[in-house]
Amino acid sequence: MFKEIKLMSDKKKNTVLFYPYISKNASKFIVNRLKTRWIGQGPVVDKFEKLFEKLFLNKAKCISTGSGTDALHLAYILADIKKGDEVIVPVFTCTATNIPLLYMGAKIKFADINPVTMNISLKSIKKIISKKTKAIVCVHYGGNCCEMDEISKIAKKYNAKVIEDAAQAIGAEYNKVKIGNISDFTAFSFQAIKHITTGDGGMLAMKNTKLIEKAKRLRWFGIDRKKKQLGTWENDIYEVGYKYQLTDLGAAVGLEGLKDFKRILNHRRKIYNYYLKRFENNKSIKPMHDYSKKNKTAAWIFTISSNLKDKIQKKLKSYNIESNQVHFRNDKYSIFKSFARNQRFKNMDFLENKYLVLPLHTKISLKDAKKIADIVCSVK
Repeated sequence: MFKEIKLMSDKKKNTVLFYPYISKNASKFIVNRLKTRWIGQGPVVDKFEKLFEKLFLNKAKCISTGSGTDALHLAYILADIKKGDEVIVPVFTCTATNIPLLYMGAKIKFADINPVTMNISLKSIKKIISKKTKAIVCVHYGGNCCEMDEISKIAKKYNAKVIEDAAQAIGAEYNKVKIGNISDFTAFSFQAIKHITTGDGGMLAMKNTKLIEKAKRLRWFGIDRKKKQLGTWENDIYEVGYKYQLTDLGAAVGLEGLKDFKRILNHRRKIYNYYLKRFENNKSIKPMHDYSKKNKTAAWIFTISSNLKDKIQKKLKSYNIESNQVHFRNDKYSIFKSFARNQRFKNMDFLENKYLVLPLHTKISLKDAKKIADIVCSVK
């Protein structure tokens, strides 16, 4: 029987696990948009995409979407994944990473996790990859980068695409290169509790810029929207499209968030690094962090592992501090069980009941982080 866990309200006395960041100027911008003819996809969406490219991308191009899941689905289509194709994915992630592959009838091959970061395991990838592998999907859990050099080498050897789920990693860097510029495709998320939000939205970056027009068609029912608006469209649809666009209202919130992004990221990293320093010598608490000089974290969440996990969570709750497990292993969900028969994931099994996410967002101050860390360290 499952024990119900109630979400904490955001009353002043409570410290919640997540809190959306909304720029002070966002509401004014939205009100102004409501006075125009454009509240769906319009000129603000274009501005949002251009600013994103300026801040995070070099030669890659991007299109915004209605969600991070939409961006991933488009990436899988553009990577030419077909029914029956093998795709390697992490066993530990938000289901949004893997559910679009079910839409497409792909053969999911789960890889175990790296026990240090909870990112996808290189050892596991090497064990299960084959000539039939069409793509490797890696997730930068918590904003900490996967081992992209090695993943790219493996993919190249097997002629497979690399698709990064960077829903939690906007602003992260690997080997001094911003995430979004390394692999064939990179999907970002602007869901409510991410670094910045558009209410719910996403972005797909792609290195092959020739695919951008196709991506735009797929985003809008398979229609060349620009040609249709100009009256030059041939009134034919020859590929299955979707309704995956972002709106100007969402983009208005996101655009203002992007303007504040440097400050948001610096604050998150400050809290993240404080936690890291506090727990690095605690034998009972292990931060999910690899200390690699190649990895510059986006600091979306801070995860610890401990045999005292349940006691820590209970103690934090007694002080009105929310903590929880945010993502779970996918192989135990009924929809994925057919892809995990007779398989063991040693590292996932080991950490399954030991990991815990601590509060980390723009409402958390260093004083708050100190209090949280003090409580965690007091548990014996």
